[in-house]
Amino acid sequence: MPFLPSTSHRAKRVLPGFKLTLGYTLLYLGVIVLLPLTALFVKSFSLTWPEFWTAVASPRVLASYRLTFGASFLAAAVNAVFGFLIAWVLVRYEFFGKKVVDALVDLPFALPTAVAGISLTALLASNGWVGQYLSAYGIDLAFNPKGVVIALIFVSLPFVVRTVQPVLEDAEKELEEAASCLGANRLQTFVHVILPAVAPALLTGFAMAFARAVGEYGSVIFIAGNMPMVSEITPLIIVSKLEQYDYAGATAVAVVMLLISFVLLLLINALQSWQRQKTGAAS
Repeated sequence: MPFLPSTSHRAKRVLPGFKLTLGYTLLYLGVIVLLPLTALFVKSFSLTWPEFWTAVASPRVLASYRLTFGASFLAAAVNAVFGFLIAWVLVRYEFFGKKVVDALVDLPFALPTAVAGISLTALLASNGWVGQYLSAYGIDLAFNPKGVVIALIFVSLPFVVRTVQPVLEDAEKELEEAASCLGANRLQTFVHVILPAVAPALLTGFAMAFARAVGEYGSVIFIAGNMPMVSEITPLIIVSKLEQYDYAGATAVAVVMLLISFVLLLLINALQSWQRQKTGAAS
């Protein structure tokens, strides 16, 4: 007769019980995440409402909001397209140098952002390796909002690729073959079979790329030009206020960025959850 473990033996787990692990989880998140955010709000509350509004709604700050969130959204959208293509190539094809290409995707993770900014500036400035040829045609990609978008695309690309890649690896190719056997062309197979399967991961990658781009500082300040009302990002506004010892004003702008980012990410996550429910109901 085979040995059957007792109930108490089966109940044992490698990790401690739920209550203990939940307690450690809440404590860790509270210290690492909630405590700094609480301090941020408390510091901004030292301002009166007119002072708070002046700090967060001046024309210079509003222009930085438009640039920061607009460039971040554009960079995340570009990476959602090209990051998906890169993930598709890495998963579906074998070619010489594939491991090198796969490693290059992670380069923005490891590369210091200041180094990335200097490299992009040396490449795209009017006297740079590429910029000198583009300037002859009146195309300037450095020291303006275009440079901000390019820098944000560079630093946020891995988030889309690494989020979509595992989903493509686990995708059932039999479904694509079945669609092809039923007469679907390549476009129909992509729209009705592949895209619904990867859409939640693609939205997640988009959200992560957007969040990463919104908080980027090091790579942008070198290539943006940092001209007020033109190419000045919100993180630079915060740093400038800190250098002027305007801590309350800096935290007020940071609170606005935090709230806007939270609302946008909440909407994206809600859309992702809806997409998953729709996909599950369809299957």
